[in-house]
Amino acid sequence: MAGAKGRSALAVQDRPKYTRLTGEERRAHLIEAARACIARGGIQQFTVDKVCVEAGISRGLIAHHFGSINGLLAAVYARVYAESLPDPANAATPEARITALIDSYVDPRFFNREALNVWLALWGQISVNAELGAEHRRQYAAYLDGVTTAIAALARERGCSVDASALAKALICLADGLGLQHCLDPGVMPSGEARALCLAFLEPHLGPVG
Repeated sequence: MAGAKGRSALAVQDRPKYTRLTGEERRAHLIEAARACIARGGIQQFTVDKVCVEAGISRGLIAHHFGSINGLLAAVYARVYAESLPDPANAATPEARITALIDSYVDPRFFNREALNVWLALWGQISVNAELGAEHRRQYAAYLDGVTTAIAALARERGCSVDASALAKALICLADGLGLQHCLDPGVMPSGEARALCLAFLEPHLGPVG
């Protein structure tokens, strides 16, 4: 009997202790759960109940951490934007920054159907969801500024006269369109061809890149 009690006490002691997530960890967990729902079934799968089941949490935590389900959707948008940006620490020169930017467009972590389906689902909500629309404007403005700055720096270095902002807008639109084609049919627009098209678009304005 004593031995049984000892074994029981030891078993309880060996059980992993419950670890409470920090607020930031809980937010990240909910964002990933929401993204998984969207990737699996589009915006129709993005509901409070489905996200809560995916995350294994109660309904009230979404409102607690994000204010509303729309706040969570905006946070998902901000996360996928942030993850798609190249690390500036890996690009020491203007040309390297442009190359890193284009490589980020076709990075296999993002240039795949599942990731692109998330983008499409989010884009489809921008015009009808005010909170997501505001987040899009913030993210796009910052992203456009970064691309414009990178193009302007390379143009200065090479003595080229370009409208960096217009060129940046066109490059972003081209990359978005190539991603859409890949999402619809990966065989029609493989990543290598998409990368080559982006470089070819810049060459008449900036000279050879990459």
